[in-house]
Amino acid sequence: MEGQITPEPPSEEGFADLLGRAEEGPVVMLNLLLFKSDGGRERYLEYGAAVLPLLEKAGGQVVFQGEAAPVVLGGDSWDLVLLVEYPTRRAFLEMVQSPEYQAIAHLRTEALAKGELHPLDR
Repeated sequence: MEGQITPEPPSEEGFADLLGRAEEGPVVMLNLLLFKSDGGRERYLEYGAAVLPLLEKAGGQVVFQGEAAPVVLGGDSWDLVLLVEYPTRRAFLEMVQSPEYQAIAHLRTEALAKGELHPLDR
């Protein structure tokens, strides 16, 4: 059915790397986001408002947010690109594993047709 996705589980290799380097930082998480056509952007705005206090509590901050333009090179097209910096990988992991985050995570899932998350070393 159009607009429905099944969230992909985290990459085992990527998750193992996050855990193995938990104390390293800072880390910048590259978020590539494609919204569902029926209200996805609005739902993501709800998620953003709900996650901001958790992000700040974890010592994180949004360092860049931009609307994506048509692709010049490559195949995938995105609606929004975010760069979010955390002091350590552990700070990110603790935030997303917290009960507070788990209570709002559905908003992100409900908003996205596709999303990618890439940790970047500073």
